[in-house]
Amino acid sequence: MELRIARPNGKQGRGYMSREEKANRPVITWAFFSRVMSYMAPYWKQLVLMLTAIGLSAWLNLLPAILTGRIIDEGLIGQDFNRLLWLIGQSFVVILTANLIGVAESFLSNWIAQHMTLDMRNAMFKHLLKMPHHFYTSNNQGDIITRMTSDISGVQQVMTSTVTSILSNSLTLGLALLAMLQKSVPLALVGLIIIPLFIIPTKKMGKLRWQLTSRAQATEDQVNGILNETLSVSGQLLVKLFNQEKQEADRYESFSRDLLALNMKERMAGRWFRVAMSTFSSVGPLLLYLVGGSLMMHYDATLSVGDITVMVVFLGKMYGPVNSLLNIQIDWIRSMALFTRIFDYFDRDVEIESPQQAIWPAGMGEGNETAGVAPSETTTGVTTAAAETSTAAAETSTAAVTTTSKPSASINSTTTSKPSASADLIFDQVAFAYDSERPILKDISFTVQPGETVAIVGPSGAGKSSLINLLPRLHDVDAGSIRLNGVDLRDLDLHYLRETIGIVTQDTYLFNGTIRDNLLYAKADATDAELKEACRLANIHDLIASLPQGYDSLVGNRGLKLSGGEKQRLSIARVLLKNPAILIFDEATSSLDSISESLIQAAIEPLIQSRTSLMIAHRLSTILSADKIVVMDQGQLVAQGSHQDLLNSNALYTELYETQFKQEKNEPAAEEHSAS
Repeated sequence: MELRIARPNGKQGRGYMSREEKANRPVITWAFFSRVMSYMAPYWKQLVLMLTAIGLSAWLNLLPAILTGRIIDEGLIGQDFNRLLWLIGQSFVVILTANLIGVAESFLSNWIAQHMTLDMRNAMFKHLLKMPHHFYTSNNQGDIITRMTSDISGVQQVMTSTVTSILSNSLTLGLALLAMLQKSVPLALVGLIIIPLFIIPTKKMGKLRWQLTSRAQATEDQVNGILNETLSVSGQLLVKLFNQEKQEADRYESFSRDLLALNMKERMAGRWFRVAMSTFSSVGPLLLYLVGGSLMMHYDATLSVGDITVMVVFLGKMYGPVNSLLNIQIDWIRSMALFTRIFDYFDRDVEIESPQQAIWPAGMGEGNETAGVAPSETTTGVTTAAAETSTAAAETSTAAVTTTSKPSASINSTTTSKPSASADLIFDQVAFAYDSERPILKDISFTVQPGETVAIVGPSGAGKSSLINLLPRLHDVDAGSIRLNGVDLRDLDLHYLRETIGIVTQDTYLFNGTIRDNLLYAKADATDAELKEACRLANIHDLIASLPQGYDSLVGNRGLKLSGGEKQRLSIARVLLKNPAILIFDEATSSLDSISESLIQAAIEPLIQSRTSLMIAHRLSTILSADKIVVMDQGQLVAQGSHQDLLNSNALYTELYETQFKQEKNEPAAEEHSAS
């Protein structure tokens, strides 16, 4: 079970944990605590200043109470006006200084907390960007966002509230107790006896408010759930189509009334809580006046009115720190629970990354004459193992591989050289599974020659997309290997590999920005001429030019302002702008009508001929344009060859042709005519 921090109505229940929190409280070891403190280490100077400010503030906040006693005894009772003015002036200066130091303390604690969370948030974002693809398919997106935002933001509570509260309250309590003992030991003991009378009702009333607030939060979650479901675009459409407006309105009103009743109970409980607090807070001073007056009148002539007044003030200053320190354990556990959730993500293995001695093939791009990538920033020779790998790759590839190192950190996505059209791919007994109990790919072996176009066909669930996703290493093979120009993909620099490959997927994703922004994502320094040329090739330029804002038109959230076909063509233009050596189309034209598809097919035909290309095929036109067809079924390669050979020799392909492709038999000619 995953630990979640309960925050009823956006606030933590003071002094109380939910059952889930109690069951999943973090184990705080010295190693864990050291790891938490490591985030404060870069700011140790500011931390020292903050601790100094806390100490000074705690001390100065007690001085006005002492000066109050002297004002009463020396100024008022002693009827010394000059002394009265002097003591009042001292009190004002002390109060002003304490407040200014309090501002400095608040600034320092917030400064440290903000910088800690900035460091943590940046590190988390970089880490999440490197996480494997299956991390995002197996984890709830809302949970990922929560850990990036509210969990890391909650860490600020550790510095701005929890840590400073422990230090400040401990110092205030200790100094107040010492000052009371110095003034009068009997009165100090009376004050200590009174404190439990203040704490007990606070705990009981706090528990009741916590229970009411928790129930109100659960009801509010249900109300928000109704709003999210029924007021979304899809939800509203469903409500209208099934005439459920009245039912949904009644459901919303019912939960809203429940929420109103709970909020009223919680508010009144809060009012009674304040009454109890006020009553019991008055008991202590009254007892001190009673006991102090008795001592002053009958037993201790040295005890003055000012001394008794000071004791009452000190007792009031002890109430808050005692209650806070009693509850601080809960705040501390919640704070550490946030760190536990954050560290859980930090500790997850990146899994797919460039190897320590990654290979950067030479002779495979424009102006790229060296190869190999070392983790250091200096040029070094590769290890013997890496050299052997490079030599083996050179013998099986059309490109040479040198042993000169090139640091990964220096790679720039806008200037990276790309392989030439001579790239070839070899799938050698490839096996893959998302989990050990359900194999997806089994013993897949075939070759894609340089500049060759291969169509991959098969029924739904055959493993076509899974096979394609292995090429940019969204997943790694479990057995066998995939080689690019003779080099295992796992030995190549990951940035280089993904620059080499361009994929247009069936599920087109566009960022919520302009058309230009989405295109520039492929090549940040692209010129307007390059943007327009890529869009012409994808048959989308004329549409963009017709828009009022042209290339600066907003596409909307996930591109909702564009039709499915328009999004597909824009996605194709983005990949063409990237200009990769290997083109992969994962049913990329499935959202297009026949005319648009034929125009795009005609436009990208020269590009496909000059590049190694793989296409997951769903239309006959795609199959007929391929140099080779690979047939897959239940994760296995069952046949490969030309269209006519497969029709004559493979029953599955013949069935696919009869059920999916034959209806388009006469379309290529018509589409060619339309394109002309």
